[in-house]
Amino acid sequence: MNIDVLASFASKNKRSFKVPPFEQNSEAIGKSIDLAIEHADKEINGICAISAAEKTFENTAAAFDSLWCDAMEVANRIYLLKEVHPNGEIRESADSAIKKFQQWSVGIDYREDLYEAFRLYSNSNPKLEGERERFLKDTMRDYERSGMGLEKNQRNEVEKLRKKLSDLETDFGSNITKAQKPLVFSKDQLAGLPDSFLNTPGIRQNDGSFKLLVNVAWHTMMVMDHAKSEETRKKFLENRLSLCKKENSGLLNEILSLRQKIATLLGYDSWAHYKTEVRMAQSPERVKKFLNDLKVGLRDKFNAELAQFQNLKVEETQNPSAQIHLHDFRYYQNLYKKKKFEVDQEELRNFFPYRQVLEGMFTTFEAIFSLKIEPFDPGYKWADDLEAFAVSDNETGALLGCLYLDMFPREGKFNHFAQFGLIPGRRLQSGAYQCPVVALICNFALPEEGKPSLLTHNEVETLFHEFGHAMHSILTNAETNRYSGTGVDHDFVEVPSQMLEFWAWDKETLDTFARDYRDKEKTIPEDILVRMKAADKAVKGSFYTRQVSFSLVDMHLHRERDLNQPFDSIKEANGVLDEVFIKHPEDSAFAAYFGHLCGYDAGYYSYAWADAIAADLNTAFKKSAKGYQDFEMGKKLRQTIYQPGGSRDPNELVEDFLGRISHIQPFLESIGANSPHEG
Repeated sequence: MNIDVLASFASKNKRSFKVPPFEQNSEAIGKSIDLAIEHADKEINGICAISAAEKTFENTAAAFDSLWCDAMEVANRIYLLKEVHPNGEIRESADSAIKKFQQWSVGIDYREDLYEAFRLYSNSNPKLEGERERFLKDTMRDYERSGMGLEKNQRNEVEKLRKKLSDLETDFGSNITKAQKPLVFSKDQLAGLPDSFLNTPGIRQNDGSFKLLVNVAWHTMMVMDHAKSEETRKKFLENRLSLCKKENSGLLNEILSLRQKIATLLGYDSWAHYKTEVRMAQSPERVKKFLNDLKVGLRDKFNAELAQFQNLKVEETQNPSAQIHLHDFRYYQNLYKKKKFEVDQEELRNFFPYRQVLEGMFTTFEAIFSLKIEPFDPGYKWADDLEAFAVSDNETGALLGCLYLDMFPREGKFNHFAQFGLIPGRRLQSGAYQCPVVALICNFALPEEGKPSLLTHNEVETLFHEFGHAMHSILTNAETNRYSGTGVDHDFVEVPSQMLEFWAWDKETLDTFARDYRDKEKTIPEDILVRMKAADKAVKGSFYTRQVSFSLVDMHLHRERDLNQPFDSIKEANGVLDEVFIKHPEDSAFAAYFGHLCGYDAGYYSYAWADAIAADLNTAFKKSAKGYQDFEMGKKLRQTIYQPGGSRDPNELVEDFLGRISHIQPFLESIGANSPHEG
């Protein structure tokens, strides 16, 4: 299918479809941002010119939501180009354009005429309900949170600080994307790493050495999981933990200072208080209680796991005094699973060739959510291996949205795994519904000669997770851009993505695609899957303690602080990590490369928080006689959790699905942790 066919197909069901018109040179990028800003300003002026008596939801609130969406569509695609385009000049141009857009967008919050337009409309006490009522209430709340209730000089100061903060946050993230650190090793130094990895194009050098990239997550995981040489693991991790130390350490101090200044001016004790106010958690105290309860519940399990890892190191090194260091953690965790549960992650890769996994995942959720997923030609591609898929409703035939897939690493590309929104779903003024467009940006192992890209089971989970974000975006029926898809409370946004990971553990689901690429008749035996599940649960103590340590670093850095006292954010972060998890190397700078500090600031806890909610939602499938093939339950999941987006309180959505208020016990049981009421 091509774009024209999809657009025609969409219109038959009162839907509107388009693909992002990606800019293909630096000049076009700058021009697009300028035109987007110019158009938005013109539309805002029109809203502000409407008299108080003539104001309606359509010509004020909906009109602003629409113009904002139009502007964000431009920014979204340019932001994506900043992260993925192969041409460094285009990435740099996109970076500059995004900074300009963010400066402008902050300024919109401080346009007094626009604020007055909304204030007058709100004071007219319009009779609104549902999503419209929520929209106006949240908009007025956001104006207060931006400082519009302050004296003009204070308001101007907040605006100035926010603009500066926006630039610094962009620089922080860009430094992480740009960071590169190659290390060269001999074959002996990489003993334990599979030949399939070492033979990957670009790794084996002509002189027989091997060049690995510390900044590529895939390379890091392979070394830390498999390298028998402790010295190799140590060298690799120390270099990983030094990435961006020079570029981002001082920058992070400045970012944290600006955030505290803004929070203080707005009347909040800390940035954590400011950010959590509008989330499910509502306060940093509640977040800290959740994290501390989890830490305490995990303590015995975590210590027991470390003891097992230490025993393995003593056995392997023949050193009775051997201790587990941070560079040992993943290696002995992997070895523990191999020895005790006979689970070899590398051998399991043969069951997960990328193409089979992708097609199997599509087939699975076509059934669960009653969808049809088909490839189409998007026209422009920023990379040769880019793919695009159209998603439609299997019952009505209506086109729902489309999905770009950019799945393999290359130089200069965003080096983790994420969904990037491009065009949100929303109701247009014409009455048609705009089909969402999103992109999944991943970094799976490259194919090698005679062998496809093979995923670990953990990577299969990651793919399902990111696809969950895509489903959240594509299945939305929210009327406004503001609440479209993932436009939910920040600590709920991971729930729909975490939810789909459960299917990656279901035997019936796995049997449809997890087949040895060398013998398609061979599926994962039941006993191996049982051992995989046991092995996964056996290391949850160390996995979640590490997650808790990251979350507590985030909360600690964003606590109330006296800016008259100098501070070192890198040292502070290392102190928390050392206290909660395993001591980090001296002079390391984890926080300088912790990209979540800009975007998930005072919000990293959301991952564990969402895991707890998802585990509770999962009980509905676990209790069903049809298990994960319960398509009626899947339909209910789509309707109650995915479709509403942020148009309703997430607590209500969860209660609608479960028929009760959510609780944490299913999560604690699933990871083998103690209840916070137990010791």
